[in-house]
Amino acid sequence: MPMRSPPTGSATASEPKRLAYAARLMASALLATAGAFGARAADSPKTYIFQCEVNGKKVTSDRPIAECANKEQRQLNPDGSLYRFVKPIPTPDETEEMERKERERLAALANQNDAVRRDRNLMQRFPNEAAHKKARDKALDDLRVAGKNSEARIGLLLKERKTLDDEKQFYVNEQVNKPLPTLLKQKLDANEAALEAQKSLAQNQDSEVARINKLYDAELARLRKLWAGAQPGSLGPLPGPQGSGTPLVPPPTVLKTSSQ
Repeated sequence: MPMRSPPTGSATASEPKRLAYAARLMASALLATAGAFGARAADSPKTYIFQCEVNGKKVTSDRPIAECANKEQRQLNPDGSLYRFVKPIPTPDETEEMERKERERLAALANQNDAVRRDRNLMQRFPNEAAHKKARDKALDDLRVAGKNSEARIGLLLKERKTLDDEKQFYVNEQVNKPLPTLLKQKLDANEAALEAQKSLAQNQDSEVARINKLYDAELARLRKLWAGAQPGSLGPLPGPQGSGTPLVPPPTVLKTSSQ
């Protein structure tokens, strides 16, 4: 009896795809037949019956039916009762879909395992709140020092600016009204540029402090749930770096004060 053509899956299925599918059907049928013979040799008293329909007619055999490799077959016990259904070989499109779902399943499992590992590493690094506070303070130390240096530098620049403004007044008052000396103008311009740079630097330092505190706050909130008994990996994704064993808060960017 001729083998039934496999489903095409879509109108755009390529010829190599169909040929590969047909080859799989033939190989499956041959393997199934060989398996049936092996099973009968190992357990000769029990012979199964296979049933399916081919071109609208019921076909029965004592081995898997090659013409039905692409459709479901009934495998019966010797007394005629149902033993199981033999599922058909999936089409190429079905195989691709199953492989896609399997990849998604494995990716989700890997992500979950990573989340469990990260939470366990987090609790290992910070067994209590005191340890976490110590880490926060260490992450902020350089920024705090840089901030104090910026404040001191701004204070010096403002003091220098007052001296320069006082000198400037001598030339711009109504009695003298002379152009500013080149050197004085250069000093005023340099002071203004340095002051703007220091103010911008101080603002960046404040933003970095706020960023680090925000990350440590999120980490602490997570730790409190874990310390209270939440299962590692059950709290959703972590903010910040996601790598295995990577601290939630990266080392701070040290913002150095200007030398001007």
